Amino acid sequence: MPNITVKWGKEKLSVDVDINESPLVFKSQLFALTSVPPDRQKIVVKGKTLSDSSWNGITLAPGTMIMMMGSAEAVLEAPKAETNENSSTIQTPDGSEIRLVRGIKNLGNTCYMNSVIQSFLNIKEVGSALESYSAKSRSSISDEITLALKHLNGELRSSSLTTAVAPLNMLQNLHRAMPQFSERSNSGSFEQQDANECYVELQRLCLKGLKDSGINIEKFFKGKFIISQKCLEDDSEPEQTTSEDFFQLSCFLSAQVKYLQSGIKEKLTEEITKNSTTLSRDAKWSKKALIERLPAYLSIQMVRFFYKESSKTSAKILKDVKFPMSLDMYDMCSPSLQAKLRPQREAIKLEEDAKVEQMRRIKVDEKSKVVENEDYDELPFSFPEDEGSNNSGFYELQAVITHKGRASNGGHYVAWIKVENKWVVCDDEEVQVVTPEQVLNLSGGGDWHTAYVLVYGPRIVRKYHDMSDSENTPIAEPNAMSID
Repeated sequence: MPNITVKWGKEKLSVDVDINESPLVFKSQLFALTSVPPDRQKIVVKGKTLSDSSWNGITLAPGTMIMMMGSAEAVLEAPKAETNENSSTIQTPDGSEIRLVRGIKNLGNTCYMNSVIQSFLNIKEVGSALESYSAKSRSSISDEITLALKHLNGELRSSSLTTAVAPLNMLQNLHRAMPQFSERSNSGSFEQQDANECYVELQRLCLKGLKDSGINIEKFFKGKFIISQKCLEDDSEPEQTTSEDFFQLSCFLSAQVKYLQSGIKEKLTEEITKNSTTLSRDAKWSKKALIERLPAYLSIQMVRFFYKESSKTSAKILKDVKFPMSLDMYDMCSPSLQAKLRPQREAIKLEEDAKVEQMRRIKVDEKSKVVENEDYDELPFSFPEDEGSNNSGFYELQAVITHKGRASNGGHYVAWIKVENKWVVCDDEEVQVVTPEQVLNLSGGGDWHTAYVLVYGPRIVRKYHDMSDSENTPIAEPNAMSID
């Protein structure tokens, strides 16, 4: 990989070039450094103009100087988020501050990757694991992807940097892992890709890379179904019970589905056709799946895209399907798991009752200067014997990946992530604070940004300590916390 010098006006840039990649990747590197879009770049190497698709007739040796001509795009400022270039925080409309969330540069239809990275790296356990990660080898693509994510995570969380990150190494490794993502249009630019496909594969490769190095957080993302199948045409056919792991749930958007939970439930019970040993032929079976293990983090795909035979294209279901900030998965769990979830759910009820009582006292006795009780402990969200599980069935929304457009191979993807209890929208380079109401309005129904992938994390239960005022009700007694 030769290091060359690119002369652009009065500037000279030192750039590493991978000639095994297409020239468009090189032009994307220059775009990240100069803000000159690839379609505006004219690159001359020893009198020859570099095309987007081929290095034919061009040789680059270490130290070669080439010339680039082209004007940079104007930098757009986010109108709602006030940032201070000398600070690591963002000013919110209510005057509070949250840590700086850096944008990611779009290298040409790479918004799908940017939205996935912002959502996935916002998961606390992922960021912590990547900070501790040290590649024992770089022999597999999962090692390369994990290392690229580690470096990118460091750049995104750096308090000393304020400009958007250019994910060049990440994009190159993503193309090696998923060659279909390097497809180009007739004009030579990268094709838009499916963000959910990217999310699922990036998560799989990262978890494998971490596991191979001795850091196993897979259990924070892996759930388990218990599946029962019963023949509907012959009662003497033995019922079949199996288990199946999952890393994502799907919400199918049929005509009847108006809410996330009903879209998930709809496919947990279905009728299938399979062979019956007693009848010696295919027969109708009922198939019912219940959740036997809930992971700490749950990603859910809103199944919005389908193949339209008439036009031979991928079409989009625009319908409005509501999703909640707080998700309760209790009704979709097996009876045995429901029994295990009840103690922590009782603790949540105690917490909510105490908050209501405290607000009542503040309202009734304003002159007593009663203040909100901030003296509490956060209880574990996993069962003691099962790290990485969810022990209550309750989840809180942490990220939404949206799509704006009519087809999966077009349009625009954006990440909406929760940072320190504030919502932030990450639209490639632009980052701004938004309200929870704006996030809930992403449920669909038109050509606006529409929720496509939802990422939920565990609800954290607080056990409050008694305040000095004897009238305060103790909250979440120890015996209510025990788990059978």
